[in-house]
Amino acid sequence: MLKTLFDSDSWREIYEVLRKNKSRTIITMIGVSWGIFLLIALLGAAKGFENSFEKNMGGMATNSVFVWTQVTSKPFKGFQKGRPVRLFFSDVEILKKSIKGIEYIAPRNQTNGNVAHKFQTGSYNISGDYPILDKVTKKNLLYGRFLNTNDIDKNKKVAVISKQVYEQLFEKEANPVGEYIEINNANFKVIGVFKPSKTINFGDEIHIPFTTFQQIYNQGNKIGWMMITGKKAFDIKQLEADIKLQLKTLHKVHPEDTRAFGSYNLGETFKKISGFLFGMQFLTVFVGLATLLAGVFAIGNILLITVKERTKEIGIRRALGAKPWEIKTQIILESIVLTILAGIIGIIGGAFVLFLMNTFSNGPDATLLNSSVEIKTVLAALTILVVLGSLIGMIPASRAVSIKPIEALRVE
Repeated sequence: MLKTLFDSDSWREIYEVLRKNKSRTIITMIGVSWGIFLLIALLGAAKGFENSFEKNMGGMATNSVFVWTQVTSKPFKGFQKGRPVRLFFSDVEILKKSIKGIEYIAPRNQTNGNVAHKFQTGSYNISGDYPILDKVTKKNLLYGRFLNTNDIDKNKKVAVISKQVYEQLFEKEANPVGEYIEINNANFKVIGVFKPSKTINFGDEIHIPFTTFQQIYNQGNKIGWMMITGKKAFDIKQLEADIKLQLKTLHKVHPEDTRAFGSYNLGETFKKISGFLFGMQFLTVFVGLATLLAGVFAIGNILLITVKERTKEIGIRRALGAKPWEIKTQIILESIVLTILAGIIGIIGGAFVLFLMNTFSNGPDATLLNSSVEIKTVLAALTILVVLGSLIGMIPASRAVSIKPIEALRVE
């Protein structure tokens, strides 16, 4: 094999074979090139969609569940149905101690308020929050910082505003950090500006310290709702059920009451989306490999035809002393050369398509973001192609050496 590989006559023969059958060679190579091109383009598009989804999640912890209160639908322990239920800060500590699967709990309050800065005014959602919210849903800060423990402990009048609020209340490109805004006639110092998530938006426009919110809006120890993140080892669906059951016990709600507490399980939604992405990638790989296989079989068929056309030539070489393994190696090498050339053309085409995807899909609302395929994936595809090309080349190679020299010389 190595002797044939470094023999200039072998390469000259391969060149002549490909040159004499240009149309056949080009059509065969297109089939293989299309397979690896399709594989790279589809895998890159799938990765781009996945990157876009992750970016739009805005740093949200995917194994999260959100819980809020509604009204009861069943009478229980002397209480009539239709009773409104309220969450309290003490519920947070009890949940932390009684349910092992919880990693973070972010208690929250929210209301609507009139906000003003100089001559600009607007009505926005005001959220009372703890710094731990930044662990549950990471804030994409454009200016400044998020809330910290010192803001909570000292009931500071500070605010973190969204990009939309900033654009409506402040001049373009002005740094709002250190400036003051009026929230329901109370002055708050702006300490940060964040860019909201596009995929999941809770109406967050202005964040102030939770303790400050309690004080200003006279909420006492009441909370509006909770964002809870589960530990990775725990089933988020089971965690949701355990949390709601514990809250029903704390607030004397019937265990089978399905309306008293509302919830949204982001973890379950993320699993469905992840399943869709995995299915899309699996389908991409399946279609690409199937197309590759079809192209490789086409190479095998073409080489069988070539061997038949070269029967007399092979007979002469055998009569002159060429060994069977030399003939066999020559045919297999032709197959490998065809597959490698076709593979490289397909890789170049796929890379060009990914370049176009990234060029024309680079906006803030792009469905595909940074469409790419890892080098190791490309090399693996090319390796599979070469291996398949070698294996398929053995069929015409075996056909070539099976012809007896005397019979080959009789062929017209």
